Amino acid sequence: MLFRKIEPIINDYFKSESDKVLVVTGARQTGKSYIIRHCSTQYFKNVVEINLIEDAEGSRIFDNVRTTNEFYMALAAFTSKQLGDASDTLIFLDEIQEYPQLLTLIKFLREEGRYRYVASGSLLGVTLKKSASVPLGSIDILKMYPLDFEEFLIANDFGRQAIDEMRINFNSYNSMPEGVHNRLMELYKRYLLVGGMPEAVNKHLETRDLIKVRAIQLTIAELYKLDAAKYDKRHSLKIGRIYNLIPSNMENKKKRVVYRDIENVSGKRSSDYEEEIEYLISSGIALEVKAISNPKFPLVETEHKNLLKLYFNDPGLLTSALYRNNPAPVLNSESGINLGSVYECAVACQLAANDNSLFYYDNRSRGEVDFLIDDYSTLSAVPIVVKSGKDYKRHVAISRFVSNDEYNVGQAYVISNNRKVECDGKICYIPVYYSIFLTTVSKPMVR
Repeated sequence: MLFRKIEPIINDYFKSESDKVLVVTGARQTGKSYIIRHCSTQYFKNVVEINLIEDAEGSRIFDNVRTTNEFYMALAAFTSKQLGDASDTLIFLDEIQEYPQLLTLIKFLREEGRYRYVASGSLLGVTLKKSASVPLGSIDILKMYPLDFEEFLIANDFGRQAIDEMRINFNSYNSMPEGVHNRLMELYKRYLLVGGMPEAVNKHLETRDLIKVRAIQLTIAELYKLDAAKYDKRHSLKIGRIYNLIPSNMENKKKRVVYRDIENVSGKRSSDYEEEIEYLISSGIALEVKAISNPKFPLVETEHKNLLKLYFNDPGLLTSALYRNNPAPVLNSESGINLGSVYECAVACQLAANDNSLFYYDNRSRGEVDFLIDDYSTLSAVPIVVKSGKDYKRHVAISRFVSNDEYNVGQAYVISNNRKVECDGKICYIPVYYSIFLTTVSKPMVR
């Protein structure tokens, strides 16, 4: 079984006496159902798993359920198991977004306390955005992502003790030994190809066959488009078009969403595609990075929603779209192939998995910085630049950024595949695998 960092959080919930219902959200195929199923069987004698998509496509037992009594009757029709009570029985409502009324009903089911409940959904973020009746005070929302690079390391037998040593080196501004660095970069490049979708990772571990991994990734990308069509036929074509444009947008200098390209119509603005973009973001299919021109803490207060970057939620899906079955551009750093967008996507996925809200710096006179995250210890922004080549010390914009006293920068990072950790004033050069430690909840590094 793959190690997932979300597992102890779910275990703690099941061990607790929380009067809230845990709701796990995230994109399709990230492993939500599997991890809930795995954890729940350790704490409950009786686990009833109800896949509501299957119900909606089949007998529709829960379709018109509106009251707790109707729910209990539908439950009895669904399973013949002899159920106990809240101490030993868990009801797992999988893909709950299929019946949004059940999100409202959860509050009353919880209050009656007959059983314990947990829920998950691949389009739950969209449902939560659109539903005004969701009892937010009665649920705890936990977002799940594909495997990040730390989880990928563990899956590939890179020991947790070695990761602890990495963390010590990161906090001490020390480089990793050359042999370990080479091993980490080998695994990082493999991660860029395989990504973090559990099925793709498992297939890689089982076969080491990139073609089989790519087949899984292509299926996931198609499922995303089918989900969009099923969710809203009016917007599905434009959702698919925006999603398909993400790789080409990433190859542009600015990397922003170009609204005129979506339908090849000039004069289009962000407001024309608000629902489609919101779907991609809320469903977890894409990561949003909003522009900041005058960074002030917290960054969300100065964001520009119309200057938006979108990244795939998984680097493996990006390299699949860009290079198909050819691993050479990533593994061999083929000349003429710019891997900047691939590295940026992987770092964006890591920062998001580390619970960072993502922004970037865009200032006409001072340039652009790839990412900004909040630093809650200094109440300022942390600028981050991602470099894939040997010119990683060429970075005019981040130098201007840290030199601006108004921004009160405590720490800046330039991420590359170079081994040596070096610091020049407030700018610290770190290898890309150290991005697993970049989180707003961490204390700043002290020199």
